[in-house]
Amino acid sequence: MATNTVTVSGFEIKSPHNKRGGMNGFSLAVALLASTNSILLGYDIGVMSGAVLYIKDTMKISSVQQEILVGVLNVASLIGSVLSGKTSDTIGRRYTIVLAAMTFLAGALLMGLAPSYPFLMAGRVVAGIGVGYSLMIAPVYTAEISPTGVRGLLSSLPEVFINVGILLGYVSNYVLAGLPSHVNWRIMLGIAGVPAIAIAIGVAKMPESPRWLVMKGRVEEAKQVLVKTSGSEAELRLSEMCEAAALETSTNNKSVWRELLIKPSKPIRRMLVAAIGINFFMQATGNDAVVYYSPEVFKTAGIHRRRHLFLVTVTMGIAKTFFVLLSALYLDKFGRRPMLMLGTTGQALSLAGLGLGAFFLGRSEAKPIWAIALCIIAVCADVSFFSIGLGPITWVYSAEIFPMRLRAQATSLAFSVNRLVSGAVAMSFLSISKRITFGGMFWVLAGIAVLATVFSYFLPETKGKSLEEMGKIFED
Repeated sequence: MATNTVTVSGFEIKSPHNKRGGMNGFSLAVALLASTNSILLGYDIGVMSGAVLYIKDTMKISSVQQEILVGVLNVASLIGSVLSGKTSDTIGRRYTIVLAAMTFLAGALLMGLAPSYPFLMAGRVVAGIGVGYSLMIAPVYTAEISPTGVRGLLSSLPEVFINVGILLGYVSNYVLAGLPSHVNWRIMLGIAGVPAIAIAIGVAKMPESPRWLVMKGRVEEAKQVLVKTSGSEAELRLSEMCEAAALETSTNNKSVWRELLIKPSKPIRRMLVAAIGINFFMQATGNDAVVYYSPEVFKTAGIHRRRHLFLVTVTMGIAKTFFVLLSALYLDKFGRRPMLMLGTTGQALSLAGLGLGAFFLGRSEAKPIWAIALCIIAVCADVSFFSIGLGPITWVYSAEIFPMRLRAQATSLAFSVNRLVSGAVAMSFLSISKRITFGGMFWVLAGIAVLATVFSYFLPETKGKSLEEMGKIFED
């Protein structure tokens, strides 16, 4: 059997075979633990959709202030996304996850104890910075530690936990709705600090990313981690990582940002277009806005009792969680591109149907039952197709395509676009809807979903390829 030998930092590494890795119990456990950080973002998205109704009653804020309160977390997460790349390259992937959890904890406590609207906004900003760190680092860490054959599954776990968090937020809204309105929203927001503490403690015991260790010249430590995550394939994977690190070191003396933004090579430019494009469409199709403002949409459909509103959103959360699990299980079988095209096509049709139902409800005093049913089914279908395509695949694709030296900061750049667009949509959704109606707004989002389908068609497939092979894929 042919072997490949490479010497790095005094270590001789032999690659005896070329088999691609499958599921490993240790790597699954580590990926699950790292991805739990994403529950915090999901919980905030879900719980804020209900909590903001009570905040509006208690603090007497306007619709514009409501939009700013909801959207400022996404804008603030831009700060965390920008800083996360350099931070994770400096202190490591693992401690960046801990930092993200602790920052979110501080924000959750500020929100739960907020005596006024400005204080509440400050809590949202701090929590948003933590979310920005978390969104970038969880997919990067899981992509770097996962065996090739199951990288799609494990790298989509952050989106799975985002959906679990959204569902928990909806359930929290429903359960706490019966408490006094000046108390329930504080518990809804402040309770998120509890899992943040548990996550920080658990993540501190995880191993560091082997690719980060190789990048820092700590080859022996990387080998120890790979033995646990890849078993018999540890030497092969270490050889690939060391060869990639040596090649990048010998051919690239430019700074990371200069190489990314000023004079990128053709493959790097294509990677940036792919990553930034998919992150743009993830938020431009309006999923976060649909989730945040679903109670407002259902109110126009004639559902006014808040517990009934929250019950409908719980149903929506169950649908999201089920379909993201389904996508994660089949992502490595069918590939990124087909699942992405299926998801965006389904979103386009669902949003068009939602626009149709909202259009008739807005023009009718009687609120026809068929239009109400169409809106509920279309919302559930939209978030389900999002959970099949753009939801999990954006994180997987963005974290796996960049070379090791650029991965953290390039991914943080792409996720910064994600957060910026998410904030813009969340902070303008109600205002635009008042001008062009909910029906018009959903038709605009349906058109964007069509463009996302066209964009997805031109993306290279990455299924079954190691992280070190991505450069060859984007050469062509």
